[in-house]
Amino acid sequence: MSVKNVLFVFSDQHAKRVAGCYGDTLVRTPNMDRLAAEGVTFDGAYCPSPICVPSRMSMLTARWPVRQRIWTNDDVLSSGAPTWLHAMGAKGYRPVLMGRLHAIGPDQEHGYAERAVGDHSPNVPGVPRQSLGILTGANDPEARSLANCGPGSCAYQVKDDATTDAACDWIARNAASQAADKGFCLTVGYILPHPPYVADPDVYAYYDGKVPPPRLGPPETDEHPFFHWWRHDRGVVAAGEGAMMRARAAYWALVEHTDRMLGRVLDALEAADLLDETLIVYASDHGDHVGERGLFWKHTFYEESASVPLIMRLPGVLPAGERRALPLNLIDLAATMLDAVDAPALPNADGRSFWRYAQDGAAPWEGATFSEYCTDAVPYWTGGRAVQQRMIRRGRHKLSIYNDGPPLLFDLEVDPDEVTDLAADPAHTPVREALMAELTAGWDAETIRREMARARLDKDILAAWAQTVQPPDAYVFPFDPDINQLVGQ
Repeated sequence: MSVKNVLFVFSDQHAKRVAGCYGDTLVRTPNMDRLAAEGVTFDGAYCPSPICVPSRMSMLTARWPVRQRIWTNDDVLSSGAPTWLHAMGAKGYRPVLMGRLHAIGPDQEHGYAERAVGDHSPNVPGVPRQSLGILTGANDPEARSLANCGPGSCAYQVKDDATTDAACDWIARNAASQAADKGFCLTVGYILPHPPYVADPDVYAYYDGKVPPPRLGPPETDEHPFFHWWRHDRGVVAAGEGAMMRARAAYWALVEHTDRMLGRVLDALEAADLLDETLIVYASDHGDHVGERGLFWKHTFYEESASVPLIMRLPGVLPAGERRALPLNLIDLAATMLDAVDAPALPNADGRSFWRYAQDGAAPWEGATFSEYCTDAVPYWTGGRAVQQRMIRRGRHKLSIYNDGPPLLFDLEVDPDEVTDLAADPAHTPVREALMAELTAGWDAETIRREMARARLDKDILAAWAQTVQPPDAYVFPFDPDINQLVGQ
């Protein structure tokens, strides 16, 4: 049985552990929890890259970042690369996007036939961001993110509320007629719960003093040099416990607000009598440490960062209240949604459909996936350090490699918190070598470093052009910097 209608809700930087259906007993996420209770929850979903643009562009095309040379937040996805939206169009749909895409470059649709609300940031590199006023810098991985956090207001929430309004209005006006014809494909893109760690004071007040401190602290000995450097260079150590706890309380509140927006969209579907006739998918582009291991933001392959929430619901087609444990990826999600509606598979894709596995936990699924994190030293928040890093998760084991540090190997079955590195353990040499061979097949850190250096020369010219020409943005949600406020500051 093929699916007719698809609603894909894609948030930004949602740490899956901060959701009731993933075990958090404090956060209020009734809508995510309902989807989980009435659908399938995936415990082993990963992002293609623990940073926004590479993860999102790989999700669009079902190709690994290395396959399309999209590693940084200012890399441009080719318009010649077909996305899962193009394949939906080939099936006869007119895909619609409300809100966040976070694509860089002149193509701001990438297969969407209709788009509204837009992004918070410029569509082309080299054009200044909109000012966040008092919260400038608080959205990036740096000291201001923890210094300027707590109760207040942020333009990101205002934009997401507008996205929710637009999505609900579109459903009320168009969903029933399109469902009666060929079906609809609607994506709702949110930027929450992405930092700034600033939340509505009333919701923040509920979590203030209730959110516990992180379970995991920094390793006491033998910490990987990259993470030791990152924690100190990015100002986490200097922020102090008070700032960390304010950020955590705000993050829990931002997740609650994300769930409330999801609930409004689900209510609109129910009002249109389409809730049970629509494949509903909720996912996020990567996670957030939110203080675990003494880290914040993403940028790592630890579960807090690289693992993502993924829930799918469609009564009568997907079972209710079941979980799936095997590893899979957002690039596989793209292939799966196409398979579900019997749309053409993307040519040259790396992603594989897990639609049968979603329907039946006993169906065969390989249980292996990758993620990669590569930057040059140009973005100010890199601390002037270029990195080329990659991870493989196969079954119970996860191996990560670093261009400037030793590998890390964890057995998630006996060590789900990833605190015991087995890379140097002689007993695990066969596992490490097998995973290393698979991880480095077609992926070389030095080659990537050179390719990124060459690409930076091209991007410098494009940025200089944009600074002079100031090309108009096609899809940007404008906001007043004064929207951004901190209570008591």
